[in-house]
Order: sequence, then structure tokens, then C-alpha cells
Amino acid sequence: MAINQALLAELKQESIGTRKTLERVPTEKLTWKPHEKSFTLGHLASHVSQLLTWFDLIINREGLNFATDNIKTIVAETNEDLIKHFDEYLAQAIAVLESASDEVLNSPWTMQNGEHIYFTLPKKVVIRSWYYNHMLHHRGQLTVYLRLLDIPVPGLYGPSADER
Repeated sequence: MAINQALLAELKQESIGTRKTLERVPTEKLTWKPHEKSFTLGHLASHVSQLLTWFDLIINREGLNFATDNIKTIVAETNEDLIKHFDEYLAQAIAVLESASDEVLNSPWTMQNGEHIYFTLPKKVVIRSWYYNHMLHHRGQLTVYLRLLDIPVPGLYGPSADER
């Protein structure tokens, strides 16, 4: 099996749970946050959605330099915008990943800030660690936000306590 096919299967499977979680984010609570140091609900949910744009960033570039690259952050103003962005980003991520060869996915990618290099890893590893693990971490945070707001949490790997 080609590397991109395994990554695509995981992307499609995890995106089902991510979309279900994002669908529950209420527009009227987008400015809510559980602590002064926390993201707002809208910022966190938008970040979870926008992480999908990293597939293009990883596959079609050799790296990211925080000192020189400008990553635009988008914060949705409504749940409808959030879902619209998620669906658009997912379609783009799937298209980019479908076109990625094993050669490309085995090639190195570097994250740095100016001259300081955080890591250089094969793109397939960056996708697994910097996208999937990062997204799952923030999606988990998002489910805690929902719980704190007394919004039913969707089941992600089977039923949740709210879906029994």
C-alpha cells in the first residue's frame, strides 16, 4: 500500500469525528473560554478546522520558518462558517494527499524559527506527529470545552456518555 493511501484512510476516519465535534460548537458561545490563559471556543474550534491546511504546507513545501513565513489564522464567526471552512479544508487536504507520492512523503521537512531548527523529519512522520497528534490533542480539548458548557459530547471511538 502506498503511504498516502494509509494516511488518507486515517484522515477520512478521523475527519468524521472532528466534523461531529465541530458541528456541536454553538455560535453564541464562540467567545467563551474556560480560563483566562485558554483559547476562546471559537479560536480553538477554528484551529482544529484550519489544521487541515497543514497538508499542503507539509507536502508541497520543504519546511516552515516561523521567522519568515506568515501563517494566516482564521477564526470563524459562526458555526456555519466553521463547518464550511472545515469541509473546504478537508477537500483540499484529501486532494493534496492523494497526489503525494511515496518519494515526496519520504522527503525531509524542517520546522524552524530563524536559524533555530526544531526538527527535520520525513514528511510522512510530520503528518503523523504535527498534524494527526496535534489535531487529536486539540479536538480532545474541544470536547472538554463542550462538556464544560453542558453540550452533549459526540462519540468519537464509540458512544460517549451522552450517547449511550
